[in-house]
Amino acid sequence: MLDIEVLDAPEAAGAALSPVRSRILAMLAQPGSATTVAQVLGLTRQQVNYHLRALEAHDLVTEVEVRQRRGLHERIVQASAAAYVVSPTALGPAAAGIDTIDRLSTRYLVSLAARMLGEVATLARRAEASGRSLPTLAIDTEIRFASAQDRAEFTRDLAETVTTLAARYHDESAPRGRWHRLVIAAHPSPAVPSGRSTKES
Repeated sequence: MLDIEVLDAPEAAGAALSPVRSRILAMLAQPGSATTVAQVLGLTRQQVNYHLRALEAHDLVTEVEVRQRRGLHERIVQASAAAYVVSPTALGPAAAGIDTIDRLSTRYLVSLAARMLGEVATLARRAEASGRSLPTLAIDTEIRFASAQDRAEFTRDLAETVTTLAARYHDESAPRGRWHRLVIAAHPSPAVPSGRSTKES
């Protein structure tokens, strides 16, 4: 089972987004049967089996074992991943683009994140199919700025640092070089960081 799976096929995304099926997927992060799922969700086993067949059709659920129970065969199934993310590519032509969006807007940041999700998911799938690892880098931290001026000065310093580093390591003519995309983003934190009291915010 994967830690996280990106859904980029419209049909698979649609199946996973059903409220009942998303609950079933969450339950099946641990192996279970139609009977155990039905008991928790308050559904009949037949109803659960209907949803399981839909999920199995898109490889979101797979059979891991068959057990004997009261003279019958009980299928034990498990979700393909512990968690799921829907890629913007699942929306097809309606997926977010960045070409016509104001670079200073919040929508541009959202579009960048959407593009990164789609690109990394595609590259990761190709790397997995070829038995290779995908070289990536992720940095996540939180900063509490004392003022808007501090935030502006930090932005300026960060831009200068990134420009200097990019100029140092960029090699346009390297015969075995490989292009990488660097995205740096900042936005207000939606909640008080864990472990800190609201009095600090």
